[in-house]
Amino acid sequence: MKFTLTKKLALGLLAAFMALGQAPAAEHPGAVTKVVEIDSLKLGSPYKRIWQPFIAKWTKNHLVASYGLELRGKTDMGDVVCSISRNGGKSWGPPITIFDHRIPNGTMRFAYNNSVLFQPPRQDILWCFAMRAPTHFRDSEDAKLCAAYSGDGGLSWTQVELAMDYHGPLITCGGILPVTDETGTRYLLGVHRNTLRHDSGGDRQQFILESRSLLRWKLAGYVPVVPDKPAWIHEGNIAPGDAPGEIRIVTRTGAHKDGLPRPGVAYTAVSRDFGKTWSHATPDSTLPNFQSKGFYGRDSLGRYIYVYSDTPEREGLYFKVQKPGGDWS
Repeated sequence: MKFTLTKKLALGLLAAFMALGQAPAAEHPGAVTKVVEIDSLKLGSPYKRIWQPFIAKWTKNHLVASYGLELRGKTDMGDVVCSISRNGGKSWGPPITIFDHRIPNGTMRFAYNNSVLFQPPRQDILWCFAMRAPTHFRDSEDAKLCAAYSGDGGLSWTQVELAMDYHGPLITCGGILPVTDETGTRYLLGVHRNTLRHDSGGDRQQFILESRSLLRWKLAGYVPVVPDKPAWIHEGNIAPGDAPGEIRIVTRTGAHKDGLPRPGVAYTAVSRDFGKTWSHATPDSTLPNFQSKGFYGRDSLGRYIYVYSDTPEREGLYFKVQKPGGDWS
C-alpha cells in the first residue's frame, strides 16, 4: 500500500523530508490533512531555494527544524539556518543562523549544506552537523564535516572544530545512530563520497563514521557492493535492526558510471556487529528510488519507515511502513 506523505506525519516521524511551501492540502489527495509553511524565500533574496530540512525534538512541543538556503550560482552550497516551533509544529518562528557563508573562518570562507540534528540521550545539548566547502568551489561534492551546538533549544549556536581522523571528503544526509556494546556507546553517521565528479581517478563510496564524543570522528567501515554488479550507493540512512547488534542501511542509488541506466530501487545492507562490518549492499525491489534522497528509520512503535519520491521528476513524496519481521506496505 502506498500513502502520500504529509508534513504532520513527517513531524511525527522526525523525518527529514518536509516539502517547504507546498500547495494547499486540498490539492493533494490521500493522507494529507494539513500543510504548515516553515519558511519561504523573499523577493530579491540571494538564495535560490530552501532545501534539505531536518527536524529534532527538544521537548514535548519544542521542535527545531534546520535547513539550507542555497546560494545563487552554486550547487548545494549556502547557509544553514533553523526555525523553532513551540506548539508541536503548528507554527514556526523566523530563521536563526547556524552556519553563515559570509563569516570568515581564519583566512578562508566556507559555504554549508546538509544539516543533521542530534540530541544525545540524557543530555541537554542539541548538535548540528553539516558539510562545509570553500566558497570558491562550484559544488559541495568535496566537503568536510563541521559542527555547532546549542544549549538553549536552537535559539543560539556555537561552532566547534572537529578532530577528524577520517581525512577525505564526505557528504552527509542521514541522522546519527547511538549504539552501545561492551566497549560503551558509539555514535554512527552514514556518509558517502563522490570524488569521481571532479577527478577521473576518484571513486564513489558509502561508508560509516563513528565517534565516542561527537567531537572526534573516524572511519568505521565501508558498505560494499557486489564486485561484478557495481552501483552508486549513497546518502544512506541507518537504523537499528531487529536483533541485538544489528543495524540496517537503506541508500539512494544511481548509475555506477554516467550514461548507464539507474537501478530505480534502493539498496540495502546489514551489519551484525554494531556497524563495524557490512554485508554487500543489494537492490530491494520493494523500495523504489529514482536517484533522489530518501528517509529510512524506525518510529516510536518500532516500525520501519521509508520515505521516497515515486518518479524521477520528484513531484511527490510517499511512504511505506514495515512492522518488525513483516513486509513493506
